[in-house]
Amino acid sequence: MSHFFASRFSRIIARLLIIAVYFSKPIHSEEVMPPSRSEVPLKNKWNVEALYQEPAHWNQELLSIRGKDESPRWPELKMFKGKLGDPKAMNEFLERYLSLDRKLAKLATYAHLRVDEDLGNDEFKTNYGLISAINHDFRMETSWLEPEILALSDKEIRRLMSEPMLKPYQFHFERILRARPHTLSADKEELLALSGKALDASYKAFAALSNADMVFKPAVDSQGNEYPLSNGSYGSLIQSPDRNLRKTAVLHLHQGFGAHINTLCELLQGQTQNHLFGAKSRNFSDCVTAALFGNQINPNVVYQLIATVKKNRHLMEEYLSLRKQVLGVDELHVYDLSSPLVPEADVKISYADACKTVIDSVAPLGKTYQSALAKGLLEDRWVDPFENMKKRSGAYSSGCYDSMPYILMNFHDTVTDTMTLAHEAGHSMHSYLSRKNQSYLYSHYPIFVAEVASTFNEQLLMDELMRNAKTKREKAYLINDMIDRIRGTIFRQTMFAEFELKIHQMAEQGQPLTPSALNKMYAELMREYYGPELVVDKEVEWEWSRIPHFYYDFYVYQYATGVSAAMALHAQVTKSEGARDKYLKFLSSGGSKYPLDLLKEAGVDMTTSAPIEAAMQRFEFLLEELKKNLE
Repeated sequence: MSHFFASRFSRIIARLLIIAVYFSKPIHSEEVMPPSRSEVPLKNKWNVEALYQEPAHWNQELLSIRGKDESPRWPELKMFKGKLGDPKAMNEFLERYLSLDRKLAKLATYAHLRVDEDLGNDEFKTNYGLISAINHDFRMETSWLEPEILALSDKEIRRLMSEPMLKPYQFHFERILRARPHTLSADKEELLALSGKALDASYKAFAALSNADMVFKPAVDSQGNEYPLSNGSYGSLIQSPDRNLRKTAVLHLHQGFGAHINTLCELLQGQTQNHLFGAKSRNFSDCVTAALFGNQINPNVVYQLIATVKKNRHLMEEYLSLRKQVLGVDELHVYDLSSPLVPEADVKISYADACKTVIDSVAPLGKTYQSALAKGLLEDRWVDPFENMKKRSGAYSSGCYDSMPYILMNFHDTVTDTMTLAHEAGHSMHSYLSRKNQSYLYSHYPIFVAEVASTFNEQLLMDELMRNAKTKREKAYLINDMIDRIRGTIFRQTMFAEFELKIHQMAEQGQPLTPSALNKMYAELMREYYGPELVVDKEVEWEWSRIPHFYYDFYVYQYATGVSAAMALHAQVTKSEGARDKYLKFLSSGGSKYPLDLLKEAGVDMTTSAPIEAAMQRFEFLLEELKKNLE
């Protein structure tokens, strides 16, 4: 758990790791390779120059605020140490601290956007490394802040909170006070901050191994044609109507990870021990409690999610039985789960048409919301839409308080890509409204609610596409797509959450994580969540070794809760103008309240099982609709 006045840079990076939906197109041997970055027309690039017109301007700002080369870098901050009991000193310190933090976040945003548009550019990689190191120093040099506040007496803290000049910081003071039992002395906080780089080694090693060093055997279709296989191309290959192509993509990818299974097991064990170290050093009873504490979320939310989804496993079994029947296969394997039951075939949509469809779909949120999104997509160049050589794969929404909410994606004229655009536009409009209506301090919304706006916009796009569908075949394709999204974000992510919970419990009990133990546990969970219709191949038992989310410290459950909340809110907003206004207020609230309170005010109570049950009912309804349209 980092301190509550944490650097926004760490949150930017966490956001990139988390808010990403990976859909990409495999490069066939006969296809033209994508252009270099310099060959991409300006109109098809995001407007990163709005942050800094030239890289030289970025360097100038970095030099102006990077501080000294020796410690302390920023003596103007350290001079306040021991003086924060005085309201005027506290106010001046926070103004200086947040001003510097804000500038560092802008520098970090530019650096990571530049790296992601061209991963082969050494200058951009060097700049990214520079700002990463400076931000680490910033976090370490300000690690004394919370311990100093908590060292004050209750009377002194109440006096601070009653000061009019400090009223804007009241919620953050409350959060710090709540963390009193889990905040260490200043010297120990500094030591924990200093250990950050070392404790990140497991994840960085996993990322380097899985994204850069691993080489996979190509996938092969039924005609013997080979297709390059990578983490980026995998998502598209497993959607192919060619079963042999899907099969070899799944088996060969997992065989690639299986060849490093001992190393990957040790990396995951290292990250789990990292989480356990953080929990124990801060006096938490267990890892899940520590991970959820900052957002004031009771672990029962996770346990309740797991229990509710398991209770509805029969719906997944019914869907897989239908899938097996429609595909006409004797056995249903993991490589049969992502192929559309109604192939997309010749359904193509240009990027321009995708933008128009997404903009049209958000009409239920009112003209102001719709106009802001249209301006961002069509005029202000929020999006970097097309693939180029060495561009990062996948999709995300990112930015900072002083930037537009940028969107990276790799659009290939499919309905799936259009859905990805809607998803990331939902994130971006959430960021846009939060920054517009909140101060810098409260502009960053909690990760727990991050997936609500994105999946809400997916629901709106689905409504629009269903309205325009002309045949039962088109409707069946769209319904099947939505069912598979629920399968992937509620059933699958809940299974991930239980796996994550189990490996942390093993660590807490002193049990070592071994490949055989993890393989067995993962296979059992696959059978438990998917039922007897699914054949779990030996290679699939290794799937745990390739999931990056297991390094994020109890994030995955939030996909399921976020989607469930979004579906509940969608049902309300599309029927009531009052519900729409509450939802827009939620989007504008940033991090000004705890996430459960934000959602409750919007109209959803995630402390109960009702939203998860409603999502299961929605899944059941879509399943019946799919059967009708497949007839």
